[in-house]
Amino acid sequence: MALTHSKGMPAGTKAPAFSLPGTDGSVHSLDSFADAEALLVVFTCNHCPYARASEGRLVAIARDYAPRVAVVAINPNDAVAYPDDAMEAMVARAESARFNFPYLRDDSQAVARAYDAACTPDPFLFDRDRRLVYHGRIDDNWKDQAAVTRQDLRRAIDAVLEGRPVGFEPVPSMGCSIKWRAG
Repeated sequence: MALTHSKGMPAGTKAPAFSLPGTDGSVHSLDSFADAEALLVVFTCNHCPYARASEGRLVAIARDYAPRVAVVAINPNDAVAYPDDAMEAMVARAESARFNFPYLRDDSQAVARAYDAACTPDPFLFDRDRRLVYHGRIDDNWKDQAAVTRQDLRRAIDAVLEGRPVGFEPVPSMGCSIKWRAG
């Protein structure tokens, strides 16, 4: 497990388009979430302890902010080198973790590269115009949800939904490095 911090595309960047297969058997695109006031795109995977620790928090965010905020998780890891991240394992993980949001497979890794994703989890929050407003950690304690004192991602979502700027400097997300294919 190589600890990596998110790099971040600049605030105001338009969300790169995508069209990816999901664990639900459907193909989802950026346009699939057009009705939501905000869109949370999270690059994640099945095996990283940081990503696994965030799953319940993402499920709660999707539940608490629906339908105003759409949540989508994308797994870009090399499934040949890391078979735990193959689509079949993703289907099982989405079911066991009770994902209430689409979990998509970025097999080509092109979407993760377009977003400049670096780690899992790596959250990107976009406003109604699909401009990046927040790219940073979910909260201040990845290991122990009960010890969280600052819920950065929720604060950013609240700001977007209230039509105000995110009023704090984001702390980079941290997690396992994305498992890029050679070349």
